[in-house]
Order: sequence, then structure tokens, then C-alpha cells
Amino acid sequence: MRAVHITKLDGPDSVEIVEVDEPADDGKSVLIDVHAAGVAFPDALLTRGLYQYKPALPFVPGSEIAGIVRSAPEGSGFTAGDRVAALTGLSDGMASVAAVSPETVFALPDTVSLTAGAGLLFNDLTVHFALRERGRLAEGETVLVHGAAGGIGTSVLRMAPVLGAARVIAVVSSDAKAETARAAGATDVVLVDGWKDAVKELTGGKGVDIVVDPVGGDRFTDSIRSLAPSGRILVIGFTGGEIPTVKVNRLLLNNVDVVGVGWGAWWMSRPGYLKQQWAEVEPLLASGKLTAPEPSVSPLEKAGEAIASLENRTAAGKVVLTLG
Repeated sequence: MRAVHITKLDGPDSVEIVEVDEPADDGKSVLIDVHAAGVAFPDALLTRGLYQYKPALPFVPGSEIAGIVRSAPEGSGFTAGDRVAALTGLSDGMASVAAVSPETVFALPDTVSLTAGAGLLFNDLTVHFALRERGRLAEGETVLVHGAAGGIGTSVLRMAPVLGAARVIAVVSSDAKAETARAAGATDVVLVDGWKDAVKELTGGKGVDIVVDPVGGDRFTDSIRSLAPSGRILVIGFTGGEIPTVKVNRLLLNNVDVVGVGWGAWWMSRPGYLKQQWAEVEPLLASGKLTAPEPSVSPLEKAGEAIASLENRTAAGKVVLTLG
């Protein structure tokens, strides 16, 4: 089968497309003919050996897929021909066939295409966990998101209103990304330059209830300053490169929280949690209340460019590779 291979840790430009053996049917896994594979920021870090998970070389990257079930173990709830999305861990997704534990396979509603399905799980379930579990989003609150044109950002813009937010403010770095944010459902859009003052004006000086931050870097302190009393900043990642520090006296001034969002660590220690999440998210997708936007699509042969777009922050929305 065709697969993306990382044989050396020299970054996205060093990935190769190779032929490797298909995974064996062990009778315990769901075998999936992969139609599309999602590309995420950890994939870029993995190509340089900078992620906390360090698989032995060579390896196939990719953590999320969508496709058609080839075979499934009895009692798994899946049968051959089912349309599914799945999480493969942090490797093995960017290949023509994947063997996945039934616990991380999810039936796709007919309203969601396979290409869109490949870009849903990683971002939407992270954001669902962030807003519901860690952020305690309440009806009528205001949410601000940094990196709003990226995968996590557009997921926040789509999901926060469905979960009760009255207003969603997007922070972006260009006019082109502003259009992406508006299309994803942003109530207001502000550019990075001068964003803190713009948000203060938009909220009449009150500030926002939740900041979702997958970027980190030097805007973190201003994010804390932009919180309303009892506000929460949700730390999801550091695509900006720099891991910020917090002067905790700032948390005292307005009784605000800095909250870590480690979705992977959470669900891996709580059997059944992913299925609970999907039981809430899937009906929203099926009904159309939560849209599943079509991602930026590249063929497998351009995997290096696709992964690089996450590293250099040129990607708009979710990026997926097609295999079938």
C-alpha cells in the first residue's frame, strides 16, 4: 500500500511516499480503506523529532482518517462498508489501509463527506473537550480564539455558538484569514496588530469570558488582560513556537483562570470518554446544527507541502491528504 514515510528528522521536506505492507488483520482491529487522512500540527513536530511522542524511524505519520470499513471484529458495532472516521494515535494514518481499535472508530453521518470526516475528530473533539469540560462554557458567554483561521480556530468558531456562546471573536494575522474566520462563523474579526485594544472596544471594556489559545507566544499576557472577571484562558498548544510563562499575580486581579487542555491525556485515562463525546457531537453534525466544512485537500504525493503548511502557518482551516 502507499504511505507517507519519515526516515529522517529533517522536517516536512524530507517525507517520502513509499510502498509498504498492509497491516495484518489481527481479529481485534477495524481494518479501514483510507480515503483521506488529516494533517495536524504534531505531524510537523514529528518530522523534526520535536514532539513528546518519538516513534522509532522509519514511521508513518498521521493521527486521523476517514474511509470505508473493510472488516471489523464481531461485537465492535461496525461492518464492512460502513463510512467511518477514526483516530489512529499519532502515527499510521497517512497510508492506504489502517488497523484501528474499535474504541477510536466513529460512524460518520451521511451529512459529512469522507474528506471532511478526515478533518473532524482531532479538532472538534479537542474543542468540545476544551469548551465543555475545561472551559465550562455557559450560555450567553463571549469566546475569543487566537489562530482563528487554523484547524482548531475554525472548529471553535463553528462549535462555540452551538454549545451556547453568544459571541465568538476571531483573532487572525491577515485579511485572507479574516475571510476564512468569517466563513466559519465568527461574530467579530480582529487583526493581530492591536487586537487587545480592538477587543476591549468590542466588549465595552468588559473583556471576554473565554480565550482559546492554540498559539501561545508573546500575546499570552494580553490574553489574560483581556479576560472578564472569572474569565478562563484555555491553553491548547504553542504553534507560535514560544511557550509563555504566567505571572500568577495577574490571576488574582480579576479572579481569572489559566486552564490546561490536554485532550489526549484526558481520554486515554478515561475509557469510553471519546464515545461519550461522539454521542453528543454526531447528532449535531447529522442535523446540520454543526457544519462539517470541506477542508483544504492535497493528494498524498504532496504530503510534505501539506505538513509544512502547518509548520509555517500558511494553512487555512483543516488540511487533509486524499488516498482514494
